[in-house]
Amino acid sequence: MKEKMLAAAIAAATVAAYGAVTGAQAPTPAPVPPPAVKIQPGDAPNYAFDITKAEIDYVLKNAPANPPDRQLRVVDMGKYNLGVGIIRRGPTNEKPGDPVPVLWHDFTPEVYYITSGSGVLTTGGVILNQRAGQGVPNTMNGPSGSGIAGPGAYSRKVGPGDIIIIPNKVAHGWSGVTDHIEYLSYRPDPDRVLPAGWVYPLLLRTTPPEVPTPGVGRGAAPARGAAPASGRQ
Repeated sequence: MKEKMLAAAIAAATVAAYGAVTGAQAPTPAPVPPPAVKIQPGDAPNYAFDITKAEIDYVLKNAPANPPDRQLRVVDMGKYNLGVGIIRRGPTNEKPGDPVPVLWHDFTPEVYYITSGSGVLTTGGVILNQRAGQGVPNTMNGPSGSGIAGPGAYSRKVGPGDIIIIPNKVAHGWSGVTDHIEYLSYRPDPDRVLPAGWVYPLLLRTTPPEVPTPGVGRGAAPARGAAPASGRQ
């Protein structure tokens, strides 16, 4: 819990600084309701986490162009962490015959869901000219490396609605992006290399309007207040 509180405080301070420098209206974090029961280390949360479309749109509009990967949240799920990021990449501008730059991540697999745009995604195969990441591992994927797609790589064009599952240590890289490619990335983290409690500093945090829960307070359903806490964290 201390780590989550610290991450929230850092995010709030960063948002305030951003507003002061740019003059933009800084988003105000929503109140965080406490869990109904104390969560012990290793327990999964007993409440849900929301990332609204308004938040995603706010980040895409206001975040710096680089890096294009914005980790929206990292949630401690009890036995593992789970990261969710939104990525928007512009044109790749490669020339015919240029090699495809690729990345790999030592511990975190990724599941891509393409939301808009299109491009050629290259995965797998031998990674040439391997270079391990330098400095502090990033908040998006943890320890990673880069290189060039080599023999055995597989390329295909992807677009809105496509889902791609990329295991850890598998090469992946983009080419053939003429306008943009935008996608959500879901990142299970069984080795806990991502910072649990992370919230993207510019994330617009709004609590979705609550609607009546069907069945609650009627019949055998628990009365309101008796059920575990739900809602935004």
